[in-house]
Amino acid sequence: MSSTPTENTANDSVLTEHAYDGIEEFDNPLPGWWKWLFIACIAFCPPYFLYYHGGTPGRSIEETYSQALAANTRLQFAEIGELQPDEATLVSFMEKDNWLRVGKIVFQTHCVSCHGREGEGKVGPNLTDESYKNVKKIEDIASVINNGAAAGAMPQWSNRLHPNEVVLVAAYVASMRGEMLEGPRGAEGKEIPPWPEAVATPESDSASE
Repeated sequence: MSSTPTENTANDSVLTEHAYDGIEEFDNPLPGWWKWLFIACIAFCPPYFLYYHGGTPGRSIEETYSQALAANTRLQFAEIGELQPDEATLVSFMEKDNWLRVGKIVFQTHCVSCHGREGEGKVGPNLTDESYKNVKKIEDIASVINNGAAAGAMPQWSNRLHPNEVVLVAAYVASMRGEMLEGPRGAEGKEIPPWPEAVATPESDSASE
């Protein structure tokens, strides 16, 4: 078998000077469109990474899904009616994970700039410790959300949120208590008694069975 490379009679390709174990290669450059597509992909990567993975809330696939799920859940508000921001309702919804998820999305959409993504506190106080400035009982959380506090430092949300969203986000905030996350602000206000225990209802008993 001859080791002399066969001439390429089909086109005018030129052999390169590279040879590996007697195997030579033609100098066949990649098509121009392929090179530009490759360059475009590389150029697209940094803005894509910064937009979807740069830490901005609400842009990841998981968070987008959660927001869509919460929006769909709001359509189901008809099945629970208009919730009242009283003690029994708030304590009850602290135990309902599907509705508490809606409260979490409301919190992450509107509250993270002041209270931190996990409630650890930023401009606003830490919501995960045992001390509270404007809350003495659990229903005061919904009242603060509805009416604001601290001369407007905590804005009024009653004109921007559905009443059920207020109750659900209040239940979610109440559920953060005791996590004791570290934040830039120390404990503020006074320690208050624990939240009341949820009272089991026949409906919840039958659902658990």
